[in-house]
Parts: sequence; C-alpha cells; structure tokens
Amino acid sequence: MNEELIRNSRRSEGAIPFESNREPLAFHRKLPGYELTPLVESAPLAKLLGVGRVLLKVESSRLGLPAFKMLGASWAIYQTLCGRLGFEPEWSTLQELNVAIDPLRPLSLAAATDGNHGRAVARMAKLLGFGAHIFVPDDMTQARIDAIKSEGAEVTIVEGTYDDAVAQSATAANDRCLVISDTSWPGYIDPPRQVIEGYATIFAEIDDQLAATNSAQPTVVFLPCGVGAFAAAGVAYYRNAGHGTTLITVEPADAACVLESIRKSEMVEVPGPHRSMMVGLNCGNASLIAFPVLQQGLDYAVAIGDDRAAKAMRLLDAEGIESGETGAASLAGALGVLELGGGPLVGFDADATVLCIVTEGATDPSNYERIVGHAP
Repeated sequence: MNEELIRNSRRSEGAIPFESNREPLAFHRKLPGYELTPLVESAPLAKLLGVGRVLLKVESSRLGLPAFKMLGASWAIYQTLCGRLGFEPEWSTLQELNVAIDPLRPLSLAAATDGNHGRAVARMAKLLGFGAHIFVPDDMTQARIDAIKSEGAEVTIVEGTYDDAVAQSATAANDRCLVISDTSWPGYIDPPRQVIEGYATIFAEIDDQLAATNSAQPTVVFLPCGVGAFAAAGVAYYRNAGHGTTLITVEPADAACVLESIRKSEMVEVPGPHRSMMVGLNCGNASLIAFPVLQQGLDYAVAIGDDRAAKAMRLLDAEGIESGETGAASLAGALGVLELGGGPLVGFDADATVLCIVTEGATDPSNYERIVGHAP
C-alpha cells in the first residue's frame, strides 16, 4: 500500500458509548514507580509543521518500562482479578494488593505481543507473583524478546505474524491462565476493553498538565494505531470531553488495517507479512471492540512509510527525546500529512496546537543507533 491520507466519511457527532474516566489514573498512582510523564513543547517542530504549537507527550519511561503499555495491561489485569474475586479489595500498597489476591493463586498470565504489551503483562505478572507466557511473531528482534524474558516470562515464537501470535495466545486460556490481550475477537471482549480504559490515564494527565499552564486543548491529535486500542482510548476521551479536536490515526503503509476498514466502512484484514520497523503497529486486523469507536469518532487516517518514522526519530533526538520506531509514529504521521499536502485539510495553521504521543523509548538499541547515529 502507498502512503495516503483519507477522511472518515462515517464520522458522527455525539458521545462515544465507551467508558473513559479518571479511575485508572487513581489506580496507576498507587503502583510502584508511578510518575507523571513529560508534556514537552517544541518550537522547531511547530515551525516545521507550520502550526502555532507542537506538544509531545513522552512515554519513553512509564512505570519502570520504556513504553506506555503498562497503563493498559495493569488496569486490565487488575479488573480481571477483581472479577475473579467478586469484589474490589481495599489496598494502598502493592504488598496489600498481593495479600488480597492470595485466594486466586496459583495463576499465570498470557498475551500476544509485538513487543511492549507483552513485556508489560510479564512485568505485572512478576509484581503480582504470577507466571507469564508471552507469544511473539517470528520477526521480532532478539532485543525485544530478551526484554520480555528479563521479566521472568516464558516466550513462545509463533511462525507468522502478530495476528498468528494472537490466535495461538487465545488457546492458552484455562482456569489457571488468564489471557490479557489488547485486541478483541468474538467472545473475548472484557480485557481488551479494560486495556483501552487504562490508556485514559495519558489523556487525563495531559488535561491536568494543560490546565496547570492555562493552555488550551490541542486542536489536532495524532494517535499511533496498531489494532486500534490506544487510538480508541484517545477518541473516546476527546469526544466524550466535548473537545472539538481533529483526531488522526497513524499506521504503517503495509499494515493499515484501520485505514482500510475506515475506507470500506467495515472491518477488513490487511494480510501479512507486515515488515514495518514500527513493529508495535504491525497488525493486520483491527480490534473488534476498538473499531466501532474509531469509526464513530475518528476524523482522518494516515498511512506512512518507515522513512518518515526514521526522520521523526532524528527530529525527536534533536529535541532531547529518545524515541523508538513505534514511538516516533505519531510525529511521523504529522510529517506525512504535511508532505502529502493534507496540512490545510486537517487544520494545520498558525493557530493550531498539534499533540503527538511518543509512545516508547529505544526498545531496539542497535536499530536506534543505526537511525539516529548514536547509542540510546
């Protein structure tokens, strides 16, 4: 597929029928290592894009991991455990939570991943004293596999794509193994919905950070998009808050399943292999629960090539921000819109405030050094 920008013809007004509130933020604040991630303004990037302001929400370090995924994984795991207990326990420390869930042991957690979600599930399993089994596609770099194993997880390499890994992970479910996926399929809805809910913490933090400096809401937001879970979180948050923000998903050109589904007004598969270096976005099928949210609330979808992600990584490095390939996708999408001639269409002008979410740090150090010119 070529690079392109399309408008969502099915965009409709009104609230999104999807829960989006501050409860996950209150939960995350109780986890060890919680800190507010930076919201950085870049004058050079604003000049480059021809807009008034560019804001970068930097998720290169979140709850001890180099990506934002812990927010969704931890909330989904917690909600699943509460469901098993039949109530939400009282706790203020991780030790107290571990005592509260003792009746559920022994348990293990399983997930499919193209990198960050699986490591987040494995990290949460380790914090809770559970086992973890993570399924990965066969093109995953060794550095990312090693990072997952460093959390104490068993890793199974699945021949095929991320979607094949998802299919195999589903077979691991049993009474003592909980599958915590960030994508959904028929009959499997709750954990993926809770993953999306957990990502709302990022947008709640942004609201607080803007309010602290008396800053206006962003006028254009770029949302990196794989299966669509994170993008759905952004769409639900901004639409339900009533902000008149233009929302744009960003996908690799050869794995743009959401863009193709938006174009055809129904979920369609983009067959693999998906070989973009933006590995966290290499997905051939949109999430069953995320796509309706995107179809209702998304304004545009853009598909870009790896060269734009590489350029975005270097631009972020010049701003002192360490970003991996997937992490740079949001800014890469903004560059793509500009260079495809879509700036005026999406609202790039001197009064615009563009928000890009930098979703990960340098999760593949050797590739980072090759692209940026120095080690992370």
